[in-house]
Amino acid sequence: MEDTRDLAERTPRSERKRRDSFGMFDGYDSCSEESTSSSSSEDSEDEVVPSIPASLPIIKNNGQVYTYPDGKAGMATCEMCGMVGVRDAFYSKTKRFCSVSCSRSYSSNSKKASILARLQGKPPTKKAKVLQKQPLMAKLAAYAQYQASQQNQAKSKAVVPAESFDWGRYICSNNTVGAPVSCFKHAPMGLCWGDIEEGVRIEVLNSDTNLSTKVYWIAEIIKLAGFKALLRYEGFDNDTSKDFWCNLCIPEVHPVGWCASSGKPLVPPKSIQHKYSNWKAFLVKRLTGAKTLPPDFNVKVHENMQFPFKKLMRVEVVDKNYLCRTRVALVEQVIGGRLRLVYEESQDGSDDFWCHMFSPLIHNIGWSRSIGHRFKRSDITKKMEGQVDAPAQLFQKVKDVDQTGDWFRDGMKLEAIDPLNLSAICVATVRKVLADGYLMIGIDGSEAVDGSDWFCYHGTSPSIFPVGFCEINNIELTPPRGYTKLPFKWFDYLRETGSIAAPVKLFNKEVPNHGFRQGMKLEAVDLMEPRLVCVATVTRIVHRLLRIHFDGWEDEYDQWVDCESPDLYPVGWCQLTGYQLQPPASQSNRDTPQSVPKQKKKAQQYKGQKKKRKIPVGRRPFSQAGRRRSSFSGDEEQSPPPYPAQGPARPRPRTHLHQTHKSGNVTLKDQNQHCTEPPEARRRRFHQETVL
Repeated sequence: MEDTRDLAERTPRSERKRRDSFGMFDGYDSCSEESTSSSSSEDSEDEVVPSIPASLPIIKNNGQVYTYPDGKAGMATCEMCGMVGVRDAFYSKTKRFCSVSCSRSYSSNSKKASILARLQGKPPTKKAKVLQKQPLMAKLAAYAQYQASQQNQAKSKAVVPAESFDWGRYICSNNTVGAPVSCFKHAPMGLCWGDIEEGVRIEVLNSDTNLSTKVYWIAEIIKLAGFKALLRYEGFDNDTSKDFWCNLCIPEVHPVGWCASSGKPLVPPKSIQHKYSNWKAFLVKRLTGAKTLPPDFNVKVHENMQFPFKKLMRVEVVDKNYLCRTRVALVEQVIGGRLRLVYEESQDGSDDFWCHMFSPLIHNIGWSRSIGHRFKRSDITKKMEGQVDAPAQLFQKVKDVDQTGDWFRDGMKLEAIDPLNLSAICVATVRKVLADGYLMIGIDGSEAVDGSDWFCYHGTSPSIFPVGFCEINNIELTPPRGYTKLPFKWFDYLRETGSIAAPVKLFNKEVPNHGFRQGMKLEAVDLMEPRLVCVATVTRIVHRLLRIHFDGWEDEYDQWVDCESPDLYPVGWCQLTGYQLQPPASQSNRDTPQSVPKQKKKAQQYKGQKKKRKIPVGRRPFSQAGRRRSSFSGDEEQSPPPYPAQGPARPRPRTHLHQTHKSGNVTLKDQNQHCTEPPEARRRRFHQETVL
């Protein structure tokens, strides 16, 4: 913005008056490279000293700085002493020498010795150093400092690339579509995306130009994929050679008319600058009746990127080691609405948990006591400075229900998504009815003896279903572990167990017009490792239930999630928020035997005792072999009611698989570097260690 303002100030007043209502100049020549090249380099922030390869040495000797590369554009190398400096500051019109001393010494008897010293990497002669001009040395020192800063920036950027995955190329190569932003009500702009569609015109930076300052041109949206859009500059017609993908929520995207109101120049791309003699008439014809972004689009993007949760706010969140209870945690980091929560008793900040601020897993302080949910009392008696309880109004509200009449009762049967294996919908039982419509659900045949893997679902949760839901919708229902009468029949099972099915009328039957379609691409949280957001695809839709497949992985890693799950995001969400996106796993890194042909495996069928259960890291109970046999050793405010076990209890993994972090100071750059092994290796290890 500053560059174009400087350009306007250097343009004669008569020339500025000739700009039309589109912000264009009357004719491309008035903004040509020749007219701007004569402007002072000090007036342009984009113009920097040409860089020298970082591999070239910088030698310091007695406070002097010397380098020995060949000269680059804008720089010069002294042919006598080898010093590099700004060309304009060198001696004489030829700019061959840095000083009068070097010019005279070049033809003296010391010529050969000086050149030999330069080739050997030694500083120039003493005589040459004494006669150096102070302004030149100041410029050289400044340039050396600039070079060092550029090297440091390059190193820091190399740690985590801004976006290592090219969504545009991936979508085009696979001929797929991205889910619209309007499908994600919890995401930024999800509620105010409006009528942004193919054919909408916008003003963007013109990258097809030789000008040293920022100029803009109008582009048309050819294809949309989440926040990302395939753009084509006006004037290219059916020519796709300059098409490019762009995130529509970045600051450089504006509605048509912004350049005119902001005094920014509209300049046609150089590839087509001579295609039309009257660009103004061309734009008037092309833009008549065309749609553009709302005038307050950028303001809305900024407002939508503000999140109410702040660092050191206290919340109650599910205990990832005991699903049946909650603990107090502190907000450590907020990225795009996702929270990194550190459990209050964590000594080094490594005991953390990732979830979205609208997740059903987090609540305000006091929630557990108010509904009768288990809660682990903290040993912390004094709050840290700056800690504050998160206000109750920040949390997602649940629907009010009437529990006085027909309602869920202990022992009722239903079907539920297994919180320890999100690819499976299982036979389940209501184990305890809490207040405000909440239920404690256990997975039949797989429950721990102490009930530590009971999971809290609200009665209106889209993750629980009436008996027969899977059969009606042709979904494989996972029967109780150890149940031998297959295929599983609900009528026989209810009779054998003396149970009743929860009434169908109690379940949430609302199906919103979510807009998802089979095959749509999106970015989804891998709930096995909730720190990771991955490239994913919607592979099946059952009412409001979505089957999410992680690209590059077998079907057994799929997850059933609700269409309004806060763990789903549009294409480009990671780039917009600065979160690291996990690309699809390559074939060589997947957990596939070498002898098996490289093709997608079918979802593994239930085979009794050999069933593999993938346990999400962020929701994993402790191993049975690593803790006392007693339930909760007095730190619980409530204990589970006794109940008869149905079948053998599910064995626990032998190791606690949650990856602990070496440091609690997590940044955007190291959010995915807590573990030394790559995500693919962790996935394989998690899968192998949870085989029963």
